[in-house]
Amino acid sequence: MLKAAIFDIDGTLVDSVDLHAEAWVRAFHRFRYQHVTFAEVRSQIGKGGDQLMPVFIPQQDLERIGDALEQWRSELFRREYMPHVKPFPMVRELFEHLKNDGWQIALASSSNKQDLEQYKKIANIGDLLEASTSADDAERSKPHPDIFAAALDHLGGLKPTEVVVVGDTPYDAEAARKLGVREIIGVLCGGFREDDLRKSGCTAIYPEPADILEHYAESAFGRARKAA
Repeated sequence: MLKAAIFDIDGTLVDSVDLHAEAWVRAFHRFRYQHVTFAEVRSQIGKGGDQLMPVFIPQQDLERIGDALEQWRSELFRREYMPHVKPFPMVRELFEHLKNDGWQIALASSSNKQDLEQYKKIANIGDLLEASTSADDAERSKPHPDIFAAALDHLGGLKPTEVVVVGDTPYDAEAARKLGVREIIGVLCGGFREDDLRKSGCTAIYPEPADILEHYAESAFGRARKAA
């Protein structure tokens, strides 16, 4: 029986993907990796820094400057980009509906814990959550399943088959599928193509969270409650 909903945040609940990509590009350029482009970085957003940086930086360089580059990017993002992050429409209303329908709700983000706490405030959902996990709670970020596994532990040790995962990137779907999650909802508001989400394991696709709420009865959430 499905009992809980686990949501990604960046690109799923808040409009932040382009902002993250810009911050990463500036960080790479700052550390003299001028070849890195916005389009290349944007295609990797959804991964944590531990998985994103090796795409662009040789391992020997990562060991030397990886921590400094990620720290510089984090500070830049909080200072110049976080104030521009906005929630997608109807996020709180969707969460309220889920809670009223008996669902437990958790967040599972590749962002760090400090940014995660700010996102909760931006989306106005902190009081509706049973759990939240970030890259700080996992050894490896998405597309590895560690962050989703940590969320299951925080939800009282639920099984992967007892949750619905909602995310905007192929990395969310890949991580959930590796863990054994069967119901994976993709949203297009993060900018990834529908075909890429389906190939990665999404079982349903919606334009954005508001559309899940609008078509709630036909969604995995509504169907699960009808079958209960």
